[in-house]
Amino acid sequence: MTRREGLTTVYRGLPTSVYVVFFSRIVNSVGNLVFPFLSLYLTTKLGLGKAEAGLFLTLSSLVYVPASMIGGKIADHFGRKALLVGGMALSALFLAPCGFLSTSSWVPWLLIISRFFGALAEPAYGALIADLTTPANRKATFSLLYLGHNMGFAVGPMVAGFLFQRHLPWLFIGDAVTTLLSVALVAWYVPDSSPHQGADGAAEEHLLPESERAESGSVLAVLRRRPILLIGSFLFLAYNLVYSQHIFSLPIQTEALFGGRGAVYYGTLMSVNAITVVALTSMVTTLTLQVRPMASMGLAGLLYALGFGMIYFIHSQPLLILSTVVWTVGEVLNTVNLGVFIANNTPSSHRGRVNATLNVIGGMGWTLGPWLAGLWIQSHSVQSVWPIAFFLALATALLMFAFNGAGSAQQKPVAADS
Repeated sequence: MTRREGLTTVYRGLPTSVYVVFFSRIVNSVGNLVFPFLSLYLTTKLGLGKAEAGLFLTLSSLVYVPASMIGGKIADHFGRKALLVGGMALSALFLAPCGFLSTSSWVPWLLIISRFFGALAEPAYGALIADLTTPANRKATFSLLYLGHNMGFAVGPMVAGFLFQRHLPWLFIGDAVTTLLSVALVAWYVPDSSPHQGADGAAEEHLLPESERAESGSVLAVLRRRPILLIGSFLFLAYNLVYSQHIFSLPIQTEALFGGRGAVYYGTLMSVNAITVVALTSMVTTLTLQVRPMASMGLAGLLYALGFGMIYFIHSQPLLILSTVVWTVGEVLNTVNLGVFIANNTPSSHRGRVNATLNVIGGMGWTLGPWLAGLWIQSHSVQSVWPIAFFLALATALLMFAFNGAGSAQQKPVAADS
């Protein structure tokens, strides 16, 4: 067996639907053209100030809260697939007109509406993947889907950097078209799953681990009985405050360092980010397959601290690339294990609502990060963001290690009741 075969063995034998979603993620991510360049678009194309641009990114994230909570409720009571397909399709349809109004003041509001429908669909995605998998194959599944996202994203930012400078309308149109294509794959080839029974190879309800069996009551009642989920959500919030700087402060940093070439250099860094994921995700997953999710996420925080913190000292493109590789490995560990952590500790009856609630709490880091950084940069400097990122990531990582093992789900299926 070759080394490459050894690294890909972890992805063998997964449910067929997982492979379909994998290819759908590739298509969607190739066309993820708009949001990575949104801060530059708002500041250089629409002429907004940095604090105003940060506030807009915050407003576009705020719509995630009601949309996600509504989506979680729909996913648990009416099924996952229809919501996923419908929400993403509507998101694309509101994105497409931006291509014809690319420098209009209407564009930010259309982007907010598009964001709403994308957020509406997101809890259904997490619930569907949990339904289609078991604890035994869940880490490999989330790793593969994350790999698919980044295989597409390895190409997207380079294309987006070119379109941003020369063909701005196609930035929006291309994003909308690829979203619709990816949704079509899910609509045609992925079966739906009910809130209480998996599909396409997932475990039946009575074979689920105790931590995943259906429960009655509201999502708040479920979270009171499972405090580790709430603890984790606030730790995710802190990580997202740090990680959101790669889409807000980092492009501003490259512009400060390299002037007019900043957008191109930033696009290169985002491609390095995706290429690193493609190259290392299977290896990182294989090496940490038996490591508990929270311990893996603690290691992720240490890498965030190192990768983002070192930017304070960097003044050259090669060192920015090195920094990107370091925090990207942290991203791999955090993203893969986050989905596993939530799925392993959530009852099947509440997967949509728990995904929505935890994503809302954790997502506040994405919401507040750009706004707070914009205010800080306006009164200080973009370079001074990075020491703050270092200490916040380090403190959160230490808390992750401290809570490691608390409330961990059992990894072996529970036998059927007699």
